[in-house]
Amino acid sequence: MDAGTTAAADWWANAICRMEPGVVELRGIPVQELIGSHGFVATIWLMVRGTSPSPREAALLEAAMVASVDHGPQAPSIAIARMTATCGVGLNNAMASGVNALGDSHGGAGQQCVELLSAIVSREEAGESLEAATEAVVTDFRKHSRYLPGFGHRFHPRDPRRDPLLGLVDEAVAEGVVAGNHLRAARAVEELLNKGRAKPIPMNIDGATAVIYAELGFPPPLARGLFVLSRSVGILAHAWEETTQGRRNKGPVPTSILPTVLPVQA
Repeated sequence: MDAGTTAAADWWANAICRMEPGVVELRGIPVQELIGSHGFVATIWLMVRGTSPSPREAALLEAAMVASVDHGPQAPSIAIARMTATCGVGLNNAMASGVNALGDSHGGAGQQCVELLSAIVSREEAGESLEAATEAVVTDFRKHSRYLPGFGHRFHPRDPRRDPLLGLVDEAVAEGVVAGNHLRAARAVEELLNKGRAKPIPMNIDGATAVIYAELGFPPPLARGLFVLSRSVGILAHAWEETTQGRRNKGPVPTSILPTVLPVQA
């Protein structure tokens, strides 16, 4: 290749996908070898990490992703996708609109919880007791936020997804699949939060999946990315259902309900 062609090829250099006539390789593995042998979740791992997970690792990741696919149309991302689907656009537009609503407040708690738990684990590895590390990290976090990501839920007194996920992590720790340090940190936070409280604040889905992502070695930003992939399934299902119902220009409330008019401020 001449210098210009080489520069153009180098511009898009990557270790993820090699494609040329008759060849498609994902992380160096011919795609025809992956088809039928790699599950979708294992392929996600391969693509973002560059290695293939063990069957137990893939099963744990799959459990976390299954648990997060949907939480009903009251979730902004789902509601937005359903409304967009009635506006004369395609499914891809409706899905993109829903995904674009997943930010720090709606969709970011898993990433934030991984950061929280990782900070506790780092301090413990540096020699602090788990209790001291937990109290220090939680105290610091509360200086800039009322909420601890991954704990408590505005709908569920106890998130129904929490216990099955943590049970799977307990099994994985017992079998040596994961170390369990982030699981211990999460339970330490939960214990600290509930000291002296009559009404408990249990870990929620974001906390439980954060434990799994952290135990499996995913960096915090990928925890959010994996949640987005998971929730995209629910977004697709809701957008498609809304499309099949034939409604046009669906708004956030029925047309019989008009917004309250606020007084004009001087």
